[in-house]
Amino acid sequence: MVRSGFAIAVVSSLLVIACELIALGQQAVPPLGSSSRTTNPPSSRAAAGSAPCAPILQLSSPDWIAKYTAEHTTSPDDTIAAINAYAQCYQARTNRLAASLEKSGKGPPKGASAKFRDFQAALENFSAKALAARKPPADPLTTAYTSLYALGFRYEFLESYEPKAERNRALAQQESEEYAKAKNRLGELFGLLPMDQFHEVHSAFSQILTASEINDVTKLEVYRYAIFILARPGEKPFSPPPF
Repeated sequence: MVRSGFAIAVVSSLLVIACELIALGQQAVPPLGSSSRTTNPPSSRAAAGSAPCAPILQLSSPDWIAKYTAEHTTSPDDTIAAINAYAQCYQARTNRLAASLEKSGKGPPKGASAKFRDFQAALENFSAKALAARKPPADPLTTAYTSLYALGFRYEFLESYEPKAERNRALAQQESEEYAKAKNRLGELFGLLPMDQFHEVHSAFSQILTASEINDVTKLEVYRYAIFILARPGEKPFSPPPF
C-alpha cells in the first residue's frame, strides 16, 4: 500500500512537471528571450522538479544539466527538461534585472532598446535559417540548447546598464585572436552549406552585425553562437557554453 501510494505520488509529480514544461515551451522560452512585459512573469521556480532557481543559477548550464540528468536519465527528454528549467530561471532573472533598472530609471534609453530589438529580430531570423540549414537538420535537443544560449544576449544588454558595468570595452588580446579564428571557422561552416542555403544563411548572419551598433565583444559572442548552431555533430566545441 505504501509503495502504491508512493508510485501514484511520483506519477502525479511527473504529470505536473510535464504540464509545466509544455506551458514553458509555448510561452516562456522564445529563441531570443522575450523583452516584452507580461502580467504573469515567469515563475521563480524551475519547471524540472520544481527546484528553486537560486541554486540552479549558481551552477553553469552544463553543470545543472549534468546534475539533473544524473538524478533522472540522460535521455533527450530529461535533458530538454533540464535545459528548459535553466532557461526559465535565466529568463526570470533577466526580467527581474529589467524591472530593477526601469524602477531606478537607469535602464537603457528608448533608442538603445529599439536598436537591441532590431538585433534580436535579426538574431532570431538567422537562428531559424541556420537550424534548418545545418547538416543533419537540428533535432529538438540542439534547438533547446540554441534557445537557451540566445537568452544571454538580452541579459548582457541589460547588465551593461548597471552602475558599475564596463560598457563597450575593447577585446582583450586573447579575445582578438579568438575573434579572428571564429571568423575563419564560421566561414568554413558557411562553405559546407549548399549554395542556395549559403546565400540565405550568410545574408541573415550579416544582418545581425549591421542591425544594431554592437561592439566587438558582442560580435565575438554572436560568432560563437553561430558556430555552435552550424557545427557538425561530433566536432570539438569551438568555445565553451556562454553560461
